[in-house]
Amino acid sequence: MKRPSSQCVTLMGLALVCFVGGCTSTPTEYREPPPLAATARSSYNLRVFERTWQLVNKKYFDAHFRGVDWPAMRIKYRPEAIAAPNEEALYQVLKRLCAELKESHLAAIPPRRAHEFSTEHRASVGLRWQLLEGQRVVIDVLPASPAASAGVRPGWLVLSRNDTPLQEKDTYITKLHQPVTYGFLDEHDQPRSLTLEPQLLNFDRLEVRELSDGYLSLRFDVFSHTSLHWLSEQLKAHATARGVVIDLRSNPGGNILALNVALAEFFPKSVAAGRMIKRNGHESENHSLAWLSARYAGRVVILTDHPTGSAAEIFSHVLHYHHRATVIGQPTAGAVIASRLYSLPGGGRLQVPVTDYIGLDGHRLEGRGVTPDVVRPARTLAELRAQQDPDLVAALEILQQAQPEK
Repeated sequence: MKRPSSQCVTLMGLALVCFVGGCTSTPTEYREPPPLAATARSSYNLRVFERTWQLVNKKYFDAHFRGVDWPAMRIKYRPEAIAAPNEEALYQVLKRLCAELKESHLAAIPPRRAHEFSTEHRASVGLRWQLLEGQRVVIDVLPASPAASAGVRPGWLVLSRNDTPLQEKDTYITKLHQPVTYGFLDEHDQPRSLTLEPQLLNFDRLEVRELSDGYLSLRFDVFSHTSLHWLSEQLKAHATARGVVIDLRSNPGGNILALNVALAEFFPKSVAAGRMIKRNGHESENHSLAWLSARYAGRVVILTDHPTGSAAEIFSHVLHYHHRATVIGQPTAGAVIASRLYSLPGGGRLQVPVTDYIGLDGHRLEGRGVTPDVVRPARTLAELRAQQDPDLVAALEILQQAQPEK
């Protein structure tokens, strides 16, 4: 995930969050513009395509384009972009153009998605699902959402939408005032059919859980000014907690300033946090930034998984490198680079990688990610249905077994 504004660090170009906060707007539903006539459509497509190609040509952090003949890509994709019959087809062409550079932070964001990022809300019934053991499984239900109110629980299987089986490539757009009927199998494999009314929802979670023996679990879904303030307040309120679990599973990254301040919450003084390299070769050192920090001194365990990306990966890397935290879970996304969002005609956005990141070990995290100290298998369907969280259990065991620092 968000907040398009200035430089960004994100996961696979899907969850966009800006380095500079304060760019959100009042939550509103996106309104589709009227369809364009054929001539106007071709002209519009050309403007969007040219703006996209030119921005990458001028701003991309590698002046050699990773060995890709970028001018040739213009010739290759331009005719198809001009001929695209609608917005979706146009952005599919732009997606393939960007994919030529094989970069995690290069993405063309369609107008609808750009609008949702800017308002931090989207029309939804409050479900997240993913493929698990070959089935579409609900992995998260947003509290107080229509799905939660209807009794949907993690571990349910999603079979259909509006009496149509879900397809591999799901292009359905949820809209306000358009109820959606889902077909499920519940945790007992009993069929359920529920009609849910979409609402404008913010999926970024802030959760605190008190664990046994005075330990604490803190989950936040994005590095933002809001989550930073929340994290600092929680650590100050629980300053005497013997240990804390920082749950970054499915956290796609976020605001670099928030990241640097969040790092300072766990150290008594400023620490190195890696290097940034620009297109012209200029390097700058990144450091934690203390500002009314909690300076929490207890033990720390970080939970990660494959979607953990960008700023969340840097956070894990820095605390691990400085021997400040034990990392548990699955290897992270390896999507760690600084990028910037630019406006496209029609309301879309283009995310362009503008600055490379070098870890404290002297190597890029891009394409590599963070390998946990304790690598664990992904959660199973049976564990999800039983509301078991083996990663959290393992984290608590490590905190309980750890000897106090000298």
